[in-house]
Amino acid sequence: MFALRPPLTLLVVLLAMTTVTAQNRRRPNPAFQPPEVDPALPNVLLIGDSISIGYMLDARKAMKGKANVFRPATNCGPTTRGLEQIDQWLGDRHWDIVHWNFGLHDLKYMGPNRENLADPAAADSQPQVSIDQYQTNIEKLARRIKRQADVVIWRETTPVPEGAKGRVAGDSAKYNAAAAKAIAKVGGILTDPMFDYATTIKDRQRPANVHYTPEGSKKLGQHVAEVVTAAMKSDK
Repeated sequence: MFALRPPLTLLVVLLAMTTVTAQNRRRPNPAFQPPEVDPALPNVLLIGDSISIGYMLDARKAMKGKANVFRPATNCGPTTRGLEQIDQWLGDRHWDIVHWNFGLHDLKYMGPNRENLADPAAADSQPQVSIDQYQTNIEKLARRIKRQADVVIWRETTPVPEGAKGRVAGDSAKYNAAAAKAIAKVGGILTDPMFDYATTIKDRQRPANVHYTPEGSKKLGQHVAEVVTAAMKSDK
């Protein structure tokens, strides 16, 4: 008996799909790659979720020749994940500056079975991290980060626009207010007023989405670079 062979065109398509999949596996997010370290420059660590991933490369580019800019090779998510992994993210380096944020993952709504981005109006959905627990977690993280950095900059959470799935417009301001109380309690920590800055480029935020267009992320990255650079100058 003769074995049936798939058509040549099908083999070509399958081979191409396999090649693309393998390439995607081998191609890590460039925002997760470490910088080319210049030992003469200060070391800066940026911590945050996908908003910070989006502005990472633009911030690094804006600080080229001024600082070695690192970030964890992951989406840092909510404060609960931060507490679990902050030791790993800080590593064994004493940082000149740590610029950090948590918030959009804390305030997003989850379903009763941990369904992601649940309807905030549903009776059985709730924020992933309550605002009270968030404030407690921010204080713990601030104290931990402060032990391993010369300068600590808390970065406010960016706005939630109307219609964003699983989140409520206005909650960023509430969570920022809670974080401000925690930061003030710890003391000695600077604040990046990212929320106010982000409102000036709201036309570069995606419709009904917390994320930004490439141009919006570029603006945020340049803003971060300005805040960090100013902190480096004032620390001298």
